[in-house]
Amino acid sequence: MPEQRAGLAPLIAIVGCDGSGKSTVSEEILIWARRYGPAEAAHLGKQAGNVGRAIADWPLVGAWAGRTIARKTDRTRKGLGEKKNPGLLPALVIMMFLMRRLRRFQRMLALRRKGLIVVTDRYPQLDIPGAFDSTDLLATASGSAVVRWLARRELTAYQWMTSHRPDLVLRLNVDLDTACARKPDHRREVLSYKVAATPLLKFNGAPIVEIDANRSLAEVLVDAKAAVARVLEARGYALQAQSA
Repeated sequence: MPEQRAGLAPLIAIVGCDGSGKSTVSEEILIWARRYGPAEAAHLGKQAGNVGRAIADWPLVGAWAGRTIARKTDRTRKGLGEKKNPGLLPALVIMMFLMRRLRRFQRMLALRRKGLIVVTDRYPQLDIPGAFDSTDLLATASGSAVVRWLARRELTAYQWMTSHRPDLVLRLNVDLDTACARKPDHRREVLSYKVAATPLLKFNGAPIVEIDANRSLAEVLVDAKAAVARVLEARGYALQAQSA
């Protein structure tokens, strides 16, 4: 029986800038992990763009809410976390996304408690507040006391999520030109920030394997699968023979 730390099966997080191949690598690593035992995927990003487009169709408040989400998403994507908080209504939108992320995180933990290996696309972090996959509000900023209270709730939630350290973080490192070539619809200044910020994320001391994602997918997967195999085998999992 594989070892389960504190009753939780292994967690493998895959992180990187847009254009690093996170989604594709996550799908392939999930298939690989299933050769060691039952495994499921979890997406832990905000996916604000998809939600914003859906909310924009709501009657009465849809257009306003969609614009609010778009402004908030744009600011976060730029990585230019402002040194002041937004107004109450945008802050409430931010909290809506937080509740959605918390539900996803809780579902991910439930899968681990059931004994399933979990492979996540993205992971929450507190190393760079205001950057992607981190907090958006500031508890110490001047302005509305209600928004500061919401900021404290947001920080508490992220502290709880980041206290659950992955067994392995696969960090897909990509240079700016490659990221721009793979994501021509993204602004260069946004990608530039993410490329620079990604290597600074520590994920509360979780084991991190650095992978050069400028290379072909086949080369990336060789390194990624080897890293996952080492972690799973150390936890007592064995590679199962594929059926004919």
